[in-house]
Amino acid sequence: MEEKEFVGVRKDEYNVKQFVKRMFGKGKVSRVTIEYTPVGERIIVATHKPGWIIGRKGEKINELTEVLKRRFKMENPHVDIEEIMKPEFDAQLVADDIALTLERFGAQKYKASSYRALGRIKNGGALGAELVVSGKLPSDRARVWRFAFGYLKKTGDAAKLVDRAEAIANTKQGVVGIKVAILSPGVKMPDQIVVDEELLEAVRKNATFEEVEETVKKKAKRRKKK
Repeated sequence: MEEKEFVGVRKDEYNVKQFVKRMFGKGKVSRVTIEYTPVGERIIVATHKPGWIIGRKGEKINELTEVLKRRFKMENPHVDIEEIMKPEFDAQLVADDIALTLERFGAQKYKASSYRALGRIKNGGALGAELVVSGKLPSDRARVWRFAFGYLKKTGDAAKLVDRAEAIANTKQGVVGIKVAILSPGVKMPDQIVVDEELLEAVRKNATFEEVEETVKKKAKRRKKK
């Protein structure tokens, strides 16, 4: 019974998240988080357009609250807005933006929209990014195009630091899938090595490999404490 209840709760959460995204439209909401508190449910909507989500005098928030009560049987839902200050580093917003461009102008614009999105990410200072566009682009057979730059981890614990998202564009030529992965600036990777005076001094003293490795480990421990 407990397993069925757990699955039921997660299913309801998924339905709520998808409904909120559909209500405000593609490209407006990055993610929806649901928290349970003693006084009711807290729905956090992450967006780069808070004014659009809130509406005039909070009318859209009030409408969403009423729907959550009536349709999803929530007792006391409270909607909060989390503003995304740099949408160029949010993988979901980037993927949705490319999808909207393809739906509006056609699949033949996949290169222009992908390079434009990649340029914004790179100019913003991201450490790395990857865009994968697949489908009829345009051709009789499905194709896959990859656009990337910089440093991007794909395996191990470090891969969890990469923001990933997917989106779908429904074009006249057919369905086009978009996958986006972004490594934001300021992210400290577990295997990152900073070459500073301390490390250079160890090299100047003709230190052995083991001594240099020990210096690197000490620096990593100090970074973790900070």
